[in-house]
Amino acid sequence: MTKLILMAGPCVVEGLDKIKIIAKDLKTIANNPKIDFYFKASFDKANRTSLENFRGIGIKEGLKVLNEIKKEFGYKIITDIHECYQVELAAEVADILQIPALLCRQTDLIVESSKTDKIINIKKGQFMNPIDMQYAILKAIKTRGGENADYETSKRLNVWLTERGSSFGYGNLVVDMRSLIIMRKFAPVIFDATHSVQMPGMGGGKSSGDSSFAPILARAAAAVGVDGYFIETHNDPKNALSDGSNMIASKDIDSLLDTLIKIKELV
Repeated sequence: MTKLILMAGPCVVEGLDKIKIIAKDLKTIANNPKIDFYFKASFDKANRTSLENFRGIGIKEGLKVLNEIKKEFGYKIITDIHECYQVELAAEVADILQIPALLCRQTDLIVESSKTDKIINIKKGQFMNPIDMQYAILKAIKTRGGENADYETSKRLNVWLTERGSSFGYGNLVVDMRSLIIMRKFAPVIFDATHSVQMPGMGGGKSSGDSSFAPILARAAAAVGVDGYFIETHNDPKNALSDGSNMIASKDIDSLLDTLIKIKELV
């Protein structure tokens, strides 16, 4: 059976000591032979709602911390990039370069990222029709010498796509499970269980959310069929500096993954 891809970790790098605690909590999952594990954290979150919201410790210090995690724990790393100049720097540490949802149409960013030998993970914008994400995928595919956006080509060229919910009026997201099937025709699909339960802008200048729904949506996605999961996790979600309301506590993630693997095997 193909390994289940898992990208898990805190929303943002809060400092080396804090991030090490979370990294230790994920060791059992990372060592699971059925899981292809990537430690997730952003050195910067440039799309915060308010100027006052914590956005990270910056690219230099953030990548330094992620590199320490890579060396100490042996984890592969995924991190967000927001501007073209960040690609070369991030590629020195990261195994996956992630295009944030709000930047999924940014041609220059996708093309520049695709010039590297890293896996490219493009997050579907909350405002995007899932069928139209094939054109974002094609930007990466053609940069890497391919011609068509189909599942096998994207898999071979290491171009992935992540579902993270769609805007449902103001202040809410909904996941249309049909989008997983639609998008999997032209790329491996990762399901973002935690951002999908966000309530954008409903936290008084920041996003809120309801993390209790994240495991439910993850199980539903497993039944539909996906290649992996993106799950933000923290040892103390209530005191996380970013996106704590939709995170899954790191102590609870083992049991969820056990369930997702069992559903995958059944499907």
